[in-house]
Amino acid sequence: MKNPAQRVGVFIDVQNLYYSAKALYGAKVNFGEILKTAVADRQLVRAIAYTIKAQMPEEQNFFDALTNMGIEVKSKELQVFVSGVKKGDWDVGIAVDILKMAPKLDAIILCSGDGDFEMLLAHAKAEGVRAEVISFGRSTSGRLLEEVDDFVDLDQDPERFLIKGRTAPKTSQKKKRLFG
Repeated sequence: MKNPAQRVGVFIDVQNLYYSAKALYGAKVNFGEILKTAVADRQLVRAIAYTIKAQMPEEQNFFDALTNMGIEVKSKELQVFVSGVKKGDWDVGIAVDILKMAPKLDAIILCSGDGDFEMLLAHAKAEGVRAEVISFGRSTSGRLLEEVDDFVDLDQDPERFLIKGRTAPKTSQKKKRLFG
């Protein structure tokens, strides 16, 4: 149950939401709406977005926009291995932050559909903290959903949670010429 006296922490796995929105809708995520939904008129203690720096020209504007929303931005450089494989994820960092902050929170809101967080949420619940997830249902682990007290499926209201027109969906060549 959500109530105004609850202290909440919001932990946003930016890459997970970004790539889900891009694959499912050809759109970008409206992180302002996600934060508003996550907090749900409760007491926000801290909101953190975990990002990977990809050396893209527009990424600093994105990081600034998150900061202006009241979201702390934590960034890592994209790792490129000798083989050419690229890696960038924050799973351990997110888990450590949640474990450190859980004693100060009544609810943890994880914005990710990554099943690797299943045991983390089970642990948080065992410590008496409410575990909530916000993600795209179609790309969310069923194991993760088994551990949550509440789930907001972004697929249920894509008009609210997506910014259309920023990431071009696959279109015909004619449309590309008209709009590109």
